[in-house]
Amino acid sequence: MKKILLCCAAGMSTSMLVKKMQQAADEQALETMINAISISDIEDHLPQYDVVLLGPQVKYELARITELATPLNKPVAVINMMDYGTMRGDKVLETALALIG
Repeated sequence: MKKILLCCAAGMSTSMLVKKMQQAADEQALETMINAISISDIEDHLPQYDVVLLGPQVKYELARITELATPLNKPVAVINMMDYGTMRGDKVLETALALIG
C-alpha cells in the first residue's frame, strides 16, 4: 500500500484533491491511503507516510519539511500549481508514485 500525505495551510483545500487522487488510484486498482492535514500537524503524521506533498500555498515550508523527512527517507515535493488549481488528481497521484519509486 502506498501512503501519501498532502499538507496545506489548514488541510481543507487539499481534501478535494485527495478525493480526486483516490478516484484515480481506484481506477488503476492501486492500493493507496491518501490523507490531507494542516502543515502544523506534520510532525505527528510524517512517520506513517511514504511521501509528503505540499500545497503551493505552503511551499515556503519545503526546506523545513525536507529537513524533518530526510532522516526518515521520506521524499517531499510541492504540488504543481496548475495540477493543484485544476484538481488533477491523476497527475498529482502520478507525481507521488514517481517520488516513492
